[in-house]
Amino acid sequence: MTALKRLYDTILAEHLATHRQMAFVVGPRQVGKTTTCRRAADHYCNWDNADDRDLILSGPTKLIEHFGLSKLVAVPPTLLFDELHKFHSWKKFLKGFFDSYADPTRIIVTGSSRMDAYRRGGDSLMGRYFPYRMHPLSVAELLAQDLPNAKRLVRAPKRLKAAEFDALWTHGGYPEPFIKRDSRFSRRWQSLRFEQLVREDIRDLTRIQQVDQVASLVRILANRSAHQLIFGNLAGEVRTSIDTITRWIEVLQSLHLGFLVRPWFKNVSRSLRKEPKWFLRDWSSIDDVGARAETFVACHLLKAVEAWTDLGFGKFELGYLRDKEKHEVDFVVTRDGKPWFLAEVKLSEGPINPALAYYQSQLNAPFAFQVIVDADYVAADCFAKPRGPMVVPAKTLLSQLV
Repeated sequence: MTALKRLYDTILAEHLATHRQMAFVVGPRQVGKTTTCRRAADHYCNWDNADDRDLILSGPTKLIEHFGLSKLVAVPPTLLFDELHKFHSWKKFLKGFFDSYADPTRIIVTGSSRMDAYRRGGDSLMGRYFPYRMHPLSVAELLAQDLPNAKRLVRAPKRLKAAEFDALWTHGGYPEPFIKRDSRFSRRWQSLRFEQLVREDIRDLTRIQQVDQVASLVRILANRSAHQLIFGNLAGEVRTSIDTITRWIEVLQSLHLGFLVRPWFKNVSRSLRKEPKWFLRDWSSIDDVGARAETFVACHLLKAVEAWTDLGFGKFELGYLRDKEKHEVDFVVTRDGKPWFLAEVKLSEGPINPALAYYQSQLNAPFAFQVIVDADYVAADCFAKPRGPMVVPAKTLLSQLV
């Protein structure tokens, strides 16, 4: 697993060479954060290790002495704090450490839950870090690990070997099951990951007491990927309030079980009052092939919009389109608030969804794709020039993302 080159190796190398700010690397359990970040770091400090925890609690001065970071060097050494968000005073600790030692050292911080709680507190870390959201492997990342080009974000299309694509579809993008490619291992790995999320992460990182009810919600959501969520119905199934369901789903998003895609409107406030669609982070656990296909593409699109945003190329967002007349398109990717391309996902080829042309005209989106998951790769650039709705293989479109 250590030999698997990641896009995030390149991202971290550029960050450390260019910026003094801390790099916050967040993402799901077992996505490869520690493996990747340790390759970029000179020194490693893991909150889950008792000795390292004592060292952190002893204060910044002891850390500097322990790792010899006060010595004159040509290149500032990099210190990695792993799973530091489990420390209740992690924000205060990092602020003090960064303000005192940002010049002689570089800092990487990892976490499995979203490290944005500072926005709700008084000890803001604003301006002291850049976030990087780490995702599972994707078609494009298996093909290339260089950074997108600011002049043209999408890559030239490239063919992924059939065995690699099949492994990605069957075993998912988490490195270990992807590399092993063993169905028995993958099933056991998925089961353990769900158990750890419900029994360990929720217990350790939240104040939720009703763990059994949350476990019931997790089982329901495992079968609802690519579906709209009606929170009132979920509340009835789990036997709790709508407000509680809303809060629990926010927690499950922060723990990277899945993510919500909301309907997109020019008036953003309207989108917040409509039912979102729910997608699992691990598409390989979905039995329904249609839902797996839509989730597979959704995960690739989310990875792309978050990477482009994190790297400073603009503000990118993922939404879906649906109106009162029930014209619906699975996804819209916006760039700085404007629709850039639409994507309707199908497992196999069929008639083009007429809503693609309808919304492309309404929104003046340059591109509209009907994405076919089981179609053969075509060596042609989906983004060569704006045009009307076009049928494209997923193997082609996804190779052009990140």
